[in-house]
Amino acid sequence: MARTMNRRPVMKINLDDAAEPRRRPDDLAAEEPLEIRLRKEPLAVTMRTPGQDIDLAMGFLLTEGIIRTADDVLTAQLCAGTDTPNTYNVVDVVLGADVPPPVTDPSRNFYTTSSCGVCGKASIDAVRTRSQFDVGTDEMTVTARTLSELPDKLRAVQRTFERTGGLHAAGLFTADGELLVLREDVGRHNAVDKVIGWALREGRLPLTGHVLLVSGRASFELTQKAWMAGLPVLAAVSAPSTLAAELADEAGMTLVGFLRGPSMNVYSGSQRVMV
Repeated sequence: MARTMNRRPVMKINLDDAAEPRRRPDDLAAEEPLEIRLRKEPLAVTMRTPGQDIDLAMGFLLTEGIIRTADDVLTAQLCAGTDTPNTYNVVDVVLGADVPPPVTDPSRNFYTTSSCGVCGKASIDAVRTRSQFDVGTDEMTVTARTLSELPDKLRAVQRTFERTGGLHAAGLFTADGELLVLREDVGRHNAVDKVIGWALREGRLPLTGHVLLVSGRASFELTQKAWMAGLPVLAAVSAPSTLAAELADEAGMTLVGFLRGPSMNVYSGSQRVMV
């Protein structure tokens, strides 16, 4: 079912090369809409790379505070939708009878793009979701050396990125640096939701003692998602935002940014990083 790449002809131009421009095939990262429904009623639309769509839906519901455990979901299945030919760009989820329905209002617009999952939400109060997990009491530690090795480990298994150069990645690691799961997507938030959805369905929450590495920057939203999954450490190869650092402090999380080679910045929770 996964349609992670599409090939199309392009004109290749190289001004440093004396050769004439030439046409050649190029692989592009796929981007398609996914509609998440609750009992056949639309809840959210996100632009994502097809693949692991059930994990994406489960992770989204968990990180938005709609569900708390995998047992809150009775069924989650890909549906045909209305497209012809069928693209399976709909996931229909049925929640247990005792799970409160999500509260939706104009300040909580669940339409998301591939670049930013919270762009449609009106205020920080509307997106700040309190986690059920007390991350601040997690006493796990990780060495700076282990952290420094994680980006190369993530990059080595980004097979779709290798061919397209157009995907973000999120990887879940143990404190010893073992990669448990990798997910790629055109959206940073989708890659993280796919990782968390996998962990939810595998019965691994809370993710005590684990590290989440993201290939781009650490935003408020990604920090919130990590907190909702009980992750004590979020690391990013690029910069964090001010709200991400503030939320990490509030949650008692460790936030690492600019993780490149032997150098990194620890913005919060430095007691967990052993030098």
